[in-house]
Amino acid sequence: MAQSIAVVESVSRVYHVGREDVYAVREANWQIDPGRFIALQGRSGSGKTTLLNLVGGLDRPTAGTVRIMDSDTRRMSDRELTMLRRHKIGFIFQAFALLPVLSAYENVELPMRIAGMGGRKRHERALELLDLVGLSKRASHRPFELSGGEQGRVAIARALANEPALLLADEPTGDLDSVTGLQMMLLFSRIVRREGVTVVMATHDLSVRDIADETFTMSDGVLSRWHPSQEEPSDPINTLVREAEAGQWRPPNREAPKQAPPGR
Repeated sequence: MAQSIAVVESVSRVYHVGREDVYAVREANWQIDPGRFIALQGRSGSGKTTLLNLVGGLDRPTAGTVRIMDSDTRRMSDRELTMLRRHKIGFIFQAFALLPVLSAYENVELPMRIAGMGGRKRHERALELLDLVGLSKRASHRPFELSGGEQGRVAIARALANEPALLLADEPTGDLDSVTGLQMMLLFSRIVRREGVTVVMATHDLSVRDIADETFTMSDGVLSRWHPSQEEPSDPINTLVREAEAGQWRPPNREAPKQAPPGR
């Protein structure tokens, strides 16, 4: 059986606010297996981002254990965590955080340059990833010349640059319209199949349930597994998702309604 990408055991993250202890994550248990698209759902303030930060080695738990690629983050130095993140984990944030003075190609190439990858390999990998996300013809454009959805795809390509085993995406569709957000989620699903990477995406978008391999929910810091039996019947978004996956979705007709003849 393949080794888990990350294992969270009885993890809590507590912040001290005045004299009170505030639980951002409360006794979470979670096993993240390789080659999966995993959705983490919950409202703002539910603890999603804190849990992603713990899984990504950006934070350490107050109690419990987080193991990333079988390494206990509590026993790792800051330098060891930095190297783990640089080579094994890719991050995508809601604001995408692209460097505005660099082109799409240069943004994707930068992590490989920092990691010391050779010039020819960097070039080939950057072009390959831009093609994967459908932006090979926009490689020379800077972020302000790209739409929100295109910026998101550049951020995905950049996160994949160093061939990570784990990709963590924190609300990447939060500022996108529903159709563009759906396209990004379908892209994540395709990347999992093609690249073999595990994707964990935090979102409040319910449509991800029909696309992700597994869905978990966060509420007041408590992590739970979501099951399809919990879905509300006749959810119209499910039809949209299935049509998009099959390539059958078409934009709605935006033509103005015809005016009635005079006298009617």
